[in-house]
Amino acid sequence: MDLALLRETLGPQILSLKDSVTHAALPQLCESLGLPLTDVEGSKRDRMLTSWEALEDEDLPNVAAQFLRRHYVNSSIRNVIQDILWSDEYCPHIPKRYRRELAQSLEKQELYIDARRFDELLEMLWDLGTDIFFGRTVHGLHSEIARHVHQNSDWNAEMLFDKLDAFDASDKRFALFIEGLASADVRPNEAAQRAFVECANTALKKCSVELRETGSADGYPVFTIESLQNVTRGKPKNLIFASPVKPDIRFKDAIDNDIEIVTNADQVLVYDRPIGPEGLRWQDLLDWWVESEQITDLELAKRSLYKRLLSSLPAQSPPQILLFKAFYEGFASAVPRLPVLLPEVWLHWDPKTVQQRGRDALLRFRMDFLLLLPHGVRIVIEVDGKQHYAREDGMADIQRYGQMVAADRDLKLAGYEVFRFGAAELGTDDAKVKVKKFFETLFKIYRIHY
Repeated sequence: MDLALLRETLGPQILSLKDSVTHAALPQLCESLGLPLTDVEGSKRDRMLTSWEALEDEDLPNVAAQFLRRHYVNSSIRNVIQDILWSDEYCPHIPKRYRRELAQSLEKQELYIDARRFDELLEMLWDLGTDIFFGRTVHGLHSEIARHVHQNSDWNAEMLFDKLDAFDASDKRFALFIEGLASADVRPNEAAQRAFVECANTALKKCSVELRETGSADGYPVFTIESLQNVTRGKPKNLIFASPVKPDIRFKDAIDNDIEIVTNADQVLVYDRPIGPEGLRWQDLLDWWVESEQITDLELAKRSLYKRLLSSLPAQSPPQILLFKAFYEGFASAVPRLPVLLPEVWLHWDPKTVQQRGRDALLRFRMDFLLLLPHGVRIVIEVDGKQHYAREDGMADIQRYGQMVAADRDLKLAGYEVFRFGAAELGTDDAKVKVKKFFETLFKIYRIHY
């Protein structure tokens, strides 16, 4: 993320807010944006400038997001700020050629059903500009769209995309635009939604991207731009984790896939809420924990959830414990916005033992750690002690090693990404620094903004 450009662009906008409040209300304004409060006296400009200059770079993206959420800004400046913030978010790349082919494929498709919602989508994402004629302000591109798209219908999709600069826009902005065109707001008709998606996907799939149905809202399907690479095929239904022992499970309602923990329920956590295109963040898990445990004190809820996850780690594996602590201590205040690091996650569950199942038994029942990233990306992290490649007497065991790499292949073929830490490298003095550096790089690759 270009923090220097973000500060340069956002600074004048923040300082201009001084004119919208009184001296007395200035601290409240700063607090609402996440700006640090200072004791400096002087003019409103001096006080606002001091607060702005005291803002740390790591807090700048959050202030920018709050500013866009709470205050009006010119659309051209808004778009610059949005694109900077989005630059660290994961979004599949859609090259210009396939954007144009997508637009051309829409030749026989209606651009919209609901004209008002269509215009709102354009206003939300694009800089439509303004023109001045005889002292009267008239929306430039907005008025052209009204004439050529709504009235005369002499602009096709390719012309509209070109006028909007959609072919050169950031991947995130283009993806939001296509998702918006596929939405029930713009197309309040499921058949029309699906026809649009099928048409758009003829071009998108050429660059390993597609509009995929990821949920529903108000009875209509929701479609999201997702990569066809490194994405799992299914949707999480029951996430069983933080369990150091094999859970005693039965189906309470097999039709609805409702499960019940029969014994030792206190040793098993089951997250059964839908997991959307944003993945599973710490804040999502905390919201679930607060509701399921009926905890009213938020700070108590945070501490108790952290302790519950930590307690599930095997006491005989200090390297796993170190990795877990290094993640949560290293990212500290950014944790709520990050994918949650889930420990001891059950990948397979079989009521029969390996001995009973024989050669058809599933390998690797449990994962050391799992992260569910945006757009269906699943990251598995394993900490390898000597039991992964050696017998109890310390001698190398090629059969165990072979089972481990075979299980890795199966996971990767199923769409998971697997990363391994050796237990020895987590026993060094700089282990926590090493762990944090790994996650920073991982989040940068997948454009996880925090």
